[in-house]
Formats: sequence, structure tokens, C-alpha cells
Amino acid sequence: MRTEQLEYIAAVTRLGSLRRAAEELCVSQPALSETVRNLERELGVDLLERKRSGSTMSTQGRELLPHIAGVLEALDRLRAAAGEQHRISRMVRVGTVNAATIPLLVPVVREFRATHPVTQVEVVGTQQSEIQRGLSEGGFDLGLVNHLAGDDVPAGLESSQLLRGRPVVCVHPGSPLAARPAVTVEELLREPLVAMRSGYVMHRFVHRLLAGRDPVFSYSTDGAEMGKLMVAEGLGVTVLPDFSVIGDPLERLGRITYRPIADDTTCVLLMLQRRRGDAVAQAARDLHQGFVRRARELHAISGVVSPTA
Repeated sequence: MRTEQLEYIAAVTRLGSLRRAAEELCVSQPALSETVRNLERELGVDLLERKRSGSTMSTQGRELLPHIAGVLEALDRLRAAAGEQHRISRMVRVGTVNAATIPLLVPVVREFRATHPVTQVEVVGTQQSEIQRGLSEGGFDLGLVNHLAGDDVPAGLESSQLLRGRPVVCVHPGSPLAARPAVTVEELLREPLVAMRSGYVMHRFVHRLLAGRDPVFSYSTDGAEMGKLMVAEGLGVTVLPDFSVIGDPLERLGRITYRPIADDTTCVLLMLQRRRGDAVAQAARDLHQGFVRRARELHAISGVVSPTA
């Protein structure tokens, strides 16, 4: 049984004539008639009563008509769903904490654009909790989040570790701290500090590092990119994962630099997450692999960050 056989029967029923149905369907009347007869032979019933005045549904055909209509409606829903899947596959949505945006994400998106010219990539910078909520609810296909060693991964998400780094103090090259081999906590307390707002991993780390003590002055901002810009303008220092600073355009231009935190061995992980068990569109899988490749390249270039994916 073929779907066009059911469509032909529905057209004949609606129009009351094999001739008019053939004209609407753009097939010859003999071909239409033979298709209907083949379906009748397969089902073992006469679906049509054929008269000189035209063809109408037989009594048996009318009894089967609701089932035929149900099959055709199901096919319409299938086609609509497939069309929606195709539309969705033409966009991949990535939620990211800004600490990973420039050195990792931009080269990956550039490479993806070259191989997927019709697929849009929507990048949304936000906090980790919002990214993980979006992944769970289907609003994001992929998420880039920071973890401190020992943090739990939410149930329902699968994670690939991309980069392993350490917190560093991001400073202006003209700052006295830039001349130091490492920055102590006491030195950090004496500097204006550009801090991440509550909800960011680095806010939690700095709060723990300072053990409740307040710096001489502090700013509060959303995300690493604004923090680095403020450092480049000489407004203060900020604490970020090293992989957020190494390779950043501001670092390459000599507008910012970084120093390790003395006596600190904290590990920061950059994780690539997606919802567990989902049927993932090919475009999202390709972008996922692009992140893994770029993480390996960053490791090879800098030797500081270490992918394990």
C-alpha cells in the first residue's frame, strides 16, 4: 500500500469524479483508475461505485473513509514535524559563560561556518545556572560552563571536559603586579578588584580565596569579557581561568597580561555539556566535535590548558 493510493481515493471522494480528481492530481485518468483498482484488490473491497454519471464511495468505502482520513492526517503531522526538525537543524544554540568565549568559541564558530554555510549559530552569554536550565529544557543545544574541581554535574546532562586550567590574576601590563612572578592574596587585597557577580564560578572562587576579607575597592560585572576590558583600561585587576586570558585579543595586543596566584593549586575545568539521551542534530554534533578539536589545538599552542576529551 502506498500513500498516494489513499490520497487518490480521498480526492475522488471529495470531487465525485475520477476525471476531476485526475485533473487536480495532474495524473492521467487511466493511471488514477488503475491505482484505485490496485488498492481495492489489496484491501479486498470495492471502494468506489462506478457509474456513467461519475464515481462515488461505496458503502464499504464510506466505512473505511475515516481510517483513510486518519492515515492522511497522520502523514500531514509527520511532514510538519519533519519540516520543523529541518528548520531547527538550521540553527544551533550555544549557551556560554564569557570566560570561554574568545579563545575557544570564536575559532570554532568560524570553522563551523565554513563547513555549514546555511546553519546559523546563536551564541548566548549567561550564567552557568541559566545555561544548564536551558539545556535541560531544550533551549540550548550545547553549553560551555566552568567547574571547580569537585563540582557536581547536574543529572540529565552529559559533559565533556575541554580545558583544564588554573585561576590567574589578569592585570594591566603597566601594573606593578605585572612585574611579580606571582600575586599573593595580600597583594590582591590592596588592588581595585573587578569581581564577577554572584552566580559565576569565579565569584565563588574569589570569595573563598579572600576568606571573607574585602579588597581596597571592588567593581562588580557580568562576565569575563567586560572584566578584561576594565583591566585593559587600568581600572583594576580581575581573577579568571588562565584559558580565558591566554590567546585573548587583548592579551595578544599587550593590553592585558596575567600572573599566577601564589600558593594556589585550584583547578578550573571548562566543560562542554548537552542534554543526555537526546537525538542530536548532525549540525550540533559537528559543532560539538569542533569544540573538542579546538581544545586540543589550544593545548598544543599554549601547553597550559589540558583537554581530556
